[in-house]
Amino acid sequence: MKVKKLLKHAKRMLAFLPDRAYIQLYYFAYHKRLCNLGNPTRYTEKLNWLKLYDRNPKYSQMVDKYEAKKYVASIIGSEYIIPTLGVWEHFDDIDFDTLPDQFVLKCTHDSEGIAIVKDKSKLDVRATRKKINAALRVNYFYDGREWPYKDIRPRIIAEEYLEDAQDGELRDYKFFCFDGEPKAMFVATERGTGKTKFDFFDLDFNHLDIIQYYPNATKPIRKPTTFDKMQELASMLSKELPHVRVDFYEANGRLFFGELTLYHFSGFMPFQPDRWDKIFGDWLKCPALD
Repeated sequence: MKVKKLLKHAKRMLAFLPDRAYIQLYYFAYHKRLCNLGNPTRYTEKLNWLKLYDRNPKYSQMVDKYEAKKYVASIIGSEYIIPTLGVWEHFDDIDFDTLPDQFVLKCTHDSEGIAIVKDKSKLDVRATRKKINAALRVNYFYDGREWPYKDIRPRIIAEEYLEDAQDGELRDYKFFCFDGEPKAMFVATERGTGKTKFDFFDLDFNHLDIIQYYPNATKPIRKPTTFDKMQELASMLSKELPHVRVDFYEANGRLFFGELTLYHFSGFMPFQPDRWDKIFGDWLKCPALD
């Protein structure tokens, strides 16, 4: 079994490691070199430096999928927030009779606890309970040592189901922002098929030669109609922050906020080609270093 697969299954056993040692172990597994935390220059190095040294107290609210809605609405307005249908601490508290035929369940504290329900009559409640309860038991902090997640109270939220009729799916539009300035973005497609694709673009929607974990799409990707508005809102939400990834959806011409991500791929995933790690790194100014 490869080192990365071994580490994936060993995260709980490695909980005793100090953050810095854990970060170095994982970074080496992915990059085959140590993370330069003393004088970081690469994007992936700076993300890990920020995990250790940038302790803005509002970060925990920003990454909590329920609390983030209040935070974001206070900046850009509630019209961009996906309506919440309910919030619960335990799966068995959910009254499915009160939910519509289509909805999405999400855990507020991680990225894996999600169930997309397109037809409630076909929902496997037992399997969904098992998946959500497993996610609720996990402290996401220990996956990548992203400290804002450590003390988040795990909860479940239900949101309205969204889908874009033109694309036949709900695509993610994710903007890399630095001190209030979007610099690049990527589009996540085919997420519901198990064959996710990532395609990176500049802010004129020119395709960039970046591959990161997922392959590029095989078909051209249309520019969203709200692309300019996405940039405007991303700028507002990233103001006075060294770095945040701001995610949006577009459904039938309407723009919706998705989530805020402080540490893209937890700062571990390499870029192909490698030069983009340095380009993104030049955009990111660590507060105490620059």
